[in-house]
Amino acid sequence: MFYVIHAFDKTGHAHTRLAHYADHKAYLSGASIKTLISGPLLDDDGETMIGSFFLVEADSKDDVVAFNERDPFAKIGLWQSVSIHAFNKRVDNRD
Repeated sequence: MFYVIHAFDKTGHAHTRLAHYADHKAYLSGASIKTLISGPLLDDDGETMIGSFFLVEADSKDDVVAFNERDPFAKIGLWQSVSIHAFNKRVDNRD
């Protein structure tokens, strides 16, 4: 099943995100669930990172919650809020 993780950073913590970015990327590359799409959410300026988006494939929401809790960004308390929802793909216009 597909799941969406939508996480917003604590305000003013861009420096924290950047300081732990390499650890976060390394974690994602070795994670036990499949990340289909991920990347930073951007502020209206199109540059400032303010959160994270993931589209993952996993057997259960519990697996996704555990995956998220092990992320270095979660461990250091970067995210102010995180939502995880099942996703039913209806349209996919990627080539």
